[in-house]
Amino acid sequence: MTTRAVDMAIGDAGNSEPPAPRSRVLDPVWLASQGQIVRTDHLARTMGNAVATTGVEALSLDRAVVTAIDSSVSERIDDAAITDQKHSGRCWAFAGLNMIRARIIAELNLGEFELSQNFVFFHDMVEKANTFLDRTIRDAGRPLDDREVLDELEHPIGDGGYWPEFAALVRKYGLVPLWAMPDTDSATDTTAMDEHVSTLLRRAALRIRAAVAAGEDPEPLRCQALADAHRMLTIHLGTPPTEFMWQYRDKDKHFVREGVMTPKEFGERHAGGVDEFVVVCHDPRPDIDVNTTYRVDRSSRMVGGADQQHVTADLGVLKQASVEAIQDGEPVWFACDVAKQRDKVAGLWHAHLHDYEDVYGVRLDLPKADRLILRETTLSHAMCFTGVDLVDGRPRRWRVQNSWGDKMGEKGYWTMDDSWFDEYVFQVVVRASRLPGAVRAGLDGEPRVLPSWDPMA
Repeated sequence: MTTRAVDMAIGDAGNSEPPAPRSRVLDPVWLASQGQIVRTDHLARTMGNAVATTGVEALSLDRAVVTAIDSSVSERIDDAAITDQKHSGRCWAFAGLNMIRARIIAELNLGEFELSQNFVFFHDMVEKANTFLDRTIRDAGRPLDDREVLDELEHPIGDGGYWPEFAALVRKYGLVPLWAMPDTDSATDTTAMDEHVSTLLRRAALRIRAAVAAGEDPEPLRCQALADAHRMLTIHLGTPPTEFMWQYRDKDKHFVREGVMTPKEFGERHAGGVDEFVVVCHDPRPDIDVNTTYRVDRSSRMVGGADQQHVTADLGVLKQASVEAIQDGEPVWFACDVAKQRDKVAGLWHAHLHDYEDVYGVRLDLPKADRLILRETTLSHAMCFTGVDLVDGRPRRWRVQNSWGDKMGEKGYWTMDDSWFDEYVFQVVVRASRLPGAVRAGLDGEPRVLPSWDPMA
């Protein structure tokens, strides 16, 4: 089949763009003249020489901004040992477990304690595999080049997630201490595992679609593929414990043995109440209303589970609820665009940390709403707020518990200027009771639906 025939077969030929006017064709003469302009621009030449030997991230760092930031905060939860997700996308689970861990440490008067991230991750991956296979059957009548079908095939399974996914997994499967299911090599570097399980699932999807097209029952194919995925994930991540002996020694040297527990029993005893928390979102796009609940279509990664939901609110609501939680000793799970305006070694974020415009001599500024609309920004990472510096009751900077090990920042803790919160924080997870009445009323409304490709997805 020719390329033209392929284009027509998938329905794109009729939508091809007309040829560009000759005035828009890139002219080598124009390129040469622009090159001469840049070569004779003293600042551009200087910056070019500098960037040739020094990375632009280091070169653009504003030292005046860096030296104006210190890590002290007026309100602070006691530090716990920093965790490390390593080469995986499990930040959402690490942040969720760090949030619950703080409560367990406080309630049981523990020193160091950590929950198993691998236990949550294993069940998440199996649930994602099952969801992919279920959707493959449901979508079997849709063309392969359908936008949502393509998205499923491009990402059959992966590490990423959000708070609603984490809460659903804790409710369904419970939790275990770290020692009961520690990380494996594949948990800390998921590349090969994700690639191989994805191949298995895509192969199954093709056979399921063929079976449905032929009028055959696809269920045997689904069941076999799910069993195969479970086998592969068990080989990579290990077998989750069905029970364990829960005992510990607290900071006062008292030994406590609570006895044999199942993961579900442990979760209900020490992590109950996850349903009291809601996702509060700052989404300044003009077509998004505040104090309104939104549901992201096809965002559930658990067959039979609910799609992800969040309630929108003004930025000040997110900050005030976070401050109150920290003052009550409760870390705050949050989602942000982590790589923007940061110093990864020092562990700093500030909205004006890097002066890229002066380096290039061009304008790069975009408002937060426009960055969302243009996909310039995304919810790329989840962490926990564990401290805040208040001046006259207003936040000035935030202390952040990351999950990238203890070699960055202040032994793994980062400092965020409040200006960065304004621009790059999108979601916080807090108790609904901390929200003002107008926002709580929004929680009770019928959710409006966002498409699966929305920036908040």
